[in-house]
Amino acid sequence: MSDEDQPLTTRRVIAFLVMVFGMFMAILDIQIVSASLPDIQAGLAASPDEISWVQTSYLIAEVIMIPLSGFLARVMSTRYLFALAAAGFTMASFMCATASSIDQMILWRAVQGFLGGGMIPSVFAAAFTIFPPSRRGMISAMIGLVATLAPTIGPTVGGYLSHTFSWHWLFLVNVIPGICVTVGAYFLIDFDKPNWKLMRLFDWWGLLALAAFLGGLQYILEEGPTNDWLEDEAVAALTVVMVVGALITFWRALTRNEPIVDLTAFLNGNFALGSIFSFVLGIGLYGLTYLYPLYLSEVRDYDSLMIGKTVFVSGLAMFATAPVAGALSGRVDPRFMLLIGFIGFAGSTWMLTGMTADWDFWELLPPQVLRGVSLMLCMVPINNLALGTMPREKMKGASGLYNLMRNLGGAVGLALINTVLTNRNVLHYERLAESVTWSNPEALRQMDLLSQSLAANGIVDPAAATMQMAARVSQQATVMSFIDVFFLLAVLFGGLALSAVLMRKPKPAAGQKPAGGGH
Repeated sequence: MSDEDQPLTTRRVIAFLVMVFGMFMAILDIQIVSASLPDIQAGLAASPDEISWVQTSYLIAEVIMIPLSGFLARVMSTRYLFALAAAGFTMASFMCATASSIDQMILWRAVQGFLGGGMIPSVFAAAFTIFPPSRRGMISAMIGLVATLAPTIGPTVGGYLSHTFSWHWLFLVNVIPGICVTVGAYFLIDFDKPNWKLMRLFDWWGLLALAAFLGGLQYILEEGPTNDWLEDEAVAALTVVMVVGALITFWRALTRNEPIVDLTAFLNGNFALGSIFSFVLGIGLYGLTYLYPLYLSEVRDYDSLMIGKTVFVSGLAMFATAPVAGALSGRVDPRFMLLIGFIGFAGSTWMLTGMTADWDFWELLPPQVLRGVSLMLCMVPINNLALGTMPREKMKGASGLYNLMRNLGGAVGLALINTVLTNRNVLHYERLAESVTWSNPEALRQMDLLSQSLAANGIVDPAAATMQMAARVSQQATVMSFIDVFFLLAVLFGGLALSAVLMRKPKPAAGQKPAGGGH
């Protein structure tokens, strides 16, 4: 009896739960620093340009490792890869906490991201390998919850730790759990066996090309929106590196017998469609995780802890919906779940198009709850659609590609969102400024009110009212640019809802049972 045919045991269930917790740590650490970058910047005496690399280095390294993890899991086995990744992630977390310069921090964040990327796909592959189809609905809901909840609550956890203790605890919090995950993974995982002979076929040139392709792409998407894209020399140079790396990566992947990235998974129609959905879902997941805190920071002037408390609502909604989504996945047509999920997501972003500069916790509550519920209703059928019918021998590589698509969706989405925000902000400010003139009676009335308010507080400088009026115009332009982005996201997910109606019911691959008990 092969490892793959062995019955599900308590040991395997516990091992899987250990892996899920490790994945949670890896995904959480993407966003855990986002609300606390000013604290890290002050502690390490870093410049504004340097501090952004605390997050960028993690993302670049992680996105390279995720597709590579499939080949490494086949070589080393899930047990050794996961245990080694967890141990290295824990060590890198400790080194981040003890970093005394921004250069050290960037280095160890890159190591942390690279090794964290080795844990994420392994969990998805294990879920669809060791569990029977009848249980995949609930298991898919669990991993979907972790994949969406972790980045959502990252700013909350990070804000709390840095406010209550210090920024060092953003990383020290990983040490004890990381040691437990490492030990648990090493002694409990028994899903497969290593095939060390494959290491002789390792494509080092392919790895270099993959790093150039994905690393360059991530850098361009991170830095492009704030540096006028190709007008920036570094972005232009990395674009050339990315294109060359992409050409070599695809060439070697399609011509070698053992490529480090197996693209043949995309020949499975269900997987290809599920990956497209995962890409677009990444835009919504990471896009709104970014937009909510940005609005609260720029418009409402919230600090990191206040932001965390406000956006935590989405995480609670996801947590409450996960078991419902898991139960429905085995009983309801996945197209219907996708339809309801996408409509709900579109509705939640459409509600935000009525936003004003006065929106607070209670105004943001309904769209956040609807977003959290809708994310889970989408994630479970997309997981099952993409991975539920993949042959076991393709599962490890397919899991890496599937997770890569979600991360790339988030990166592309954030780049587009930042570009739209910047361009529309400038446009709205210019249009509003054109109407705020000395010939506009309403503008004059508002100026008089501002002057009276300032005079009541002992400020008689005539320029002060003008400065306050300019600040109001800038704030309104910012809010209007947010509304434009929310409108575009609503249209995007409304279109996905239409595609869910038009798609055919996915069929299982030959010799496979329907995923989720009824797909």
